[in-house]
Amino acid sequence: MTQTDIKRKNRAMLLMVITAAMWSLGGIFIKLISWSPFLIAGIRSGISGSIMAMYMAATHTRFKLNKYSVLAGVGLAFSATLFTIANKLTTAANAIVLQYTAPIFILIISALFFKQKMQKQDVLVVCITMGGMVLFFLDQLSPGNMLGNVFGILAGIFLAQMFVMVGRGGDDDATRMSGIMIAHVLTLLIGLPIGIPQTTEIAAIEIVYVIILGVFQLGIPYVLYGIASRDCPPLACSLIGMLEPLLNPVWVAIFIGEVPGPFALVGAVIIIATVSWWCIKSR
Repeated sequence: MTQTDIKRKNRAMLLMVITAAMWSLGGIFIKLISWSPFLIAGIRSGISGSIMAMYMAATHTRFKLNKYSVLAGVGLAFSATLFTIANKLTTAANAIVLQYTAPIFILIISALFFKQKMQKQDVLVVCITMGGMVLFFLDQLSPGNMLGNVFGILAGIFLAQMFVMVGRGGDDDATRMSGIMIAHVLTLLIGLPIGIPQTTEIAAIEIVYVIILGVFQLGIPYVLYGIASRDCPPLACSLIGMLEPLLNPVWVAIFIGEVPGPFALVGAVIIIATVSWWCIKSR
């Protein structure tokens, strides 16, 4: 590997760190906005989608409409919406960590629908992660928190659908970026008609917060991820991306004072450690 290649890889990994840190801002700003989660998700995606469209135009990335980009877009749209709802119902830590169980559901979806054989270590990882998920439900016994945890898991399932479809589509920037664009459009189209009637008051500062979500929490990070993924190895991207579930609850704890319970903290450690180990072992 040449010195130039090393510099490009190091720059890509730094961009991935910045990306994960910006993704982690979602929990705190979703908590600070009183609107319906559907409206938050819809407007955030509308802003982020505009940035993605400008990036695709600037890089001459063509929009590709095929079954992989459409199914990836549907998965990401539902994941983004369900994650926003989960943030409103349960703790930010629960929502983000449960969404990050996506790699486990990738294994399950691949085995059920594409007959991909699971190795012994895959089965072990699924079982341990499922055990970690159960701990979240021992902490939050109120109906709202329980439902929020369920939505967090569903967000992880739909995120797994997105990853599986992108993987089936091959190493194609156009399919990946088009899937993200489709997700933004779908989230906007779903969020506005449902969210507007459910939102009774809009404060000026909340408009600022949702712009921050659209620009800095989703829009720019997706562009940075597109740039970083060219030179950052997939394993490094996956592991660096784990900064999001680590940082997300930290910001919420510092600025809002929301702290997850002891069972949820143990579950989070189990899930993050297990998924990280699986990423390394499976490369």
